[in-house]
Amino acid sequence: MKMLTDIHNHSTFSFDGKNTLEDMLAAAQAKGVAFYGVSEHFDTDFFIYGMHKLRPDVTPTDAESYFHRARHLQDDYAGVMNVLVGAELGYCNLSQVHEEYKQMLQTYKPDFIVNSVHNLHGEDYYMTTPYYRDGKLRDKDEVLDEYFRLVRDSLDVPYHYDIVGHVGYVTRYMPCEDKTVCLDTHKEILTDILQTIIQKDKILEVNAARDALLPQKDILALYYKLGGRKVSYGSDAHVATNIMQRREKAVQMLKEIGFTHISVPCRGEHIAVEL
Repeated sequence: MKMLTDIHNHSTFSFDGKNTLEDMLAAAQAKGVAFYGVSEHFDTDFFIYGMHKLRPDVTPTDAESYFHRARHLQDDYAGVMNVLVGAELGYCNLSQVHEEYKQMLQTYKPDFIVNSVHNLHGEDYYMTTPYYRDGKLRDKDEVLDEYFRLVRDSLDVPYHYDIVGHVGYVTRYMPCEDKTVCLDTHKEILTDILQTIIQKDKILEVNAARDALLPQKDILALYYKLGGRKVSYGSDAHVATNIMQRREKAVQMLKEIGFTHISVPCRGEHIAVEL
């Protein structure tokens, strides 16, 4: 029997979560998940830049409350389901943010960390404003190149992380019909990103939120060709019904490329789970 994994999820401890952590865990257990990762949002830069004033719904995660409750639930599920208590850290290049993240990691010692790029100078690509300049839609490849360079920079942060999250995030919200990345156009920077992930022994996430799996298949195939073998699956669920969404599709795609295992990070170790 194959063990099911889902290592990227959010509850109401995150500003955009819709179900309590208790409900998310119960739903994961009901779906037969063996390794379930909770990765609440920590986006310190969003508040430093003051962008939360444009989105009053965005509030910081209460780290103390989150880790206290999650650790108790982790104990409650011991022997039933492997609950991994983690965090998703939004990247930016401000040293103040880096220091706050390092302090949080030292204080609460998460089981794993997802390193993600969401923002350009505090403006989330979700908000669509980064796609425009002076009221005009920017060139798609210009935006993609900017985003990929942020991803590359994020790989060198001075704090620990395990997973490189949803590479291609920017494409989900692009105000254009064709949201795919032309690999030939961006191959140099993508190759640098993927080789660095391999060299640093990090895990590349297959993220199943919304309609399209990220990264897209040809980017994953390039990662495999370069020698990358460590991938994780994350539904990135913010509501209990989305736990395990499109996992079969993700597994099929990974097998077609040649992958045989999913990697589950836990306290510095990478557990290989057969696809």
